[in-house]
Amino acid sequence: MDLILAIKAIVMGLVEGFTEFLPISSTGHLILAGSLLNFVDERAKVFDIAIQAGAILAVMWEFRARIGAVFTGIGEKKQQKFVLNLIVAFLPAAILGLFFSKMIKAHLFAPVPVALAFIVGGLIILWVENRNKQRSVGGIYKARIESVDDMTVLDAFKVGCAQAFALIPGTSRSGATIIGGMMLGLSRKASTEFSFFLAIPTLLAATVYSVYKERALLSIADLPLFGIGGFAAFVSAFLCVRWLLRYISTHDFTFFAWYRIVFGIVIIASAHYGWVQWVE
Repeated sequence: MDLILAIKAIVMGLVEGFTEFLPISSTGHLILAGSLLNFVDERAKVFDIAIQAGAILAVMWEFRARIGAVFTGIGEKKQQKFVLNLIVAFLPAAILGLFFSKMIKAHLFAPVPVALAFIVGGLIILWVENRNKQRSVGGIYKARIESVDDMTVLDAFKVGCAQAFALIPGTSRSGATIIGGMMLGLSRKASTEFSFFLAIPTLLAATVYSVYKERALLSIADLPLFGIGGFAAFVSAFLCVRWLLRYISTHDFTFFAWYRIVFGIVIIASAHYGWVQWVE
């Protein structure tokens, strides 16, 4: 395998893992990183989605106790409700993705549209955080739902509808579900954890569907490349998930909002003034 190509795979895997579960858009960062690395052909697009498997495994390992409890206690109403909520939340993005993914890839998978989504998403995060502060009492915001087990099927469906906005690259799947959940009355912890769990069926389905659909582009010789990228994504995603769970216990998402806004402005300025030759 070509050394330069292997390095690109590692870089892309690290970008995927470190951004997948933060509200800053992994797809957006992968598009930008791929553009800088000139890693933008059709096989590279499949690679970007396939290495999500590494991020999925990281979440499954971190929450292996809860996932194990679901399988061993599937006869319990609590676990059945949890699984039903995940299925219901998964459906909106899955259905819309089947109908509109081709159109979205054709028109929105480019640096400038991604940058605009960064900025808009950042402004929404600032608005939600400011709203919660205004509703807090004594500096403490009392959420309607404190745990993922307290969510109703309707709550799950609404979060799933919020996740569907992440079909627009640069929006952020985790950002849409976390901030969407907070807008609907979930606590920061409940929103974040449900976003992690919802990532499992969502990313797994996207990975399997993309690899199967584009299988003609791939060969056995691509396995080492995908393996390297997937492993890099697993390690970085595991570290990121651990860090984020600690971070949200004492911080809000304002930092990520400003990161998105500043980063988006830099991308647009670089494209406008020709500082960076973005490849589409």
